[in-house]
Amino acid sequence: MTPLLITLLIVAGIALLIVIGYLNNVVESSKLERARLKIELAERARRCGELNETFPGQLMSPALKLLMTRLELNVAQRQLAVDKHSAELKARLAELEGLVALGDKLPVNNPPSPIQTEVKAKDVRFMLEALHNQIVRATQEGFLANNEGKYWVKEIRHILVLLHIEFFNNLGQQALQQNQPGHARLAFERGVQYLRKQPEPKQYEEQLTYLEKLLARADAMVLDQQAPAETDQNELTEGLKTDEDETWKKKVIYD
Repeated sequence: MTPLLITLLIVAGIALLIVIGYLNNVVESSKLERARLKIELAERARRCGELNETFPGQLMSPALKLLMTRLELNVAQRQLAVDKHSAELKARLAELEGLVALGDKLPVNNPPSPIQTEVKAKDVRFMLEALHNQIVRATQEGFLANNEGKYWVKEIRHILVLLHIEFFNNLGQQALQQNQPGHARLAFERGVQYLRKQPEPKQYEEQLTYLEKLLARADAMVLDQQAPAETDQNELTEGLKTDEDETWKKKVIYD
């Protein structure tokens, strides 16, 4: 065997090792990417399902329910492409396809969940933010058309306004029931200011008029509480009367 042949064999062996190493690296990278995608899709599916089930019923419309179901269906389809042998995924996918097929007749079974505390209001706001993210992502991936994505982003903003209206109204009504018109006035005032700052205030003209009436009512109740009653006979009033009597008597004596 000539030195040249030996050199060629060594070079070929080194090249083969490099190719094998590269292929192993590609395979490992593919496995890691597959595992990462599987975890990511599972998390997205969990979030979509959670939103679909727990979103407050008073803010949920049949169209919004259908959108949430479609978003979950999209993620489930992508999950099945990664994990083709999952019986659980196949069953869930069939269930979601059946619900989406109902269209506008899709039942909305979400129970109402009144927004009566700031904590609850923040929870629902976080839900809306999560839904917004899912809509944007589905649009970027091509599942939702651009015009549909833009429509639903605008609709999410509208639901956020409705959330604030309900929160301020409930907060004020609770204060009125507890005979705290000052707190009620503050809640209604915040609601009025919030609506006046909206880019399209005419859209919420009816709700604004309603909150303004409640604010006027709370203002009147606060003034009523501050005004002293004519029949009040407090110690200060009695003291003033006593001083006036004593002054009159002194005038009689010294005159």
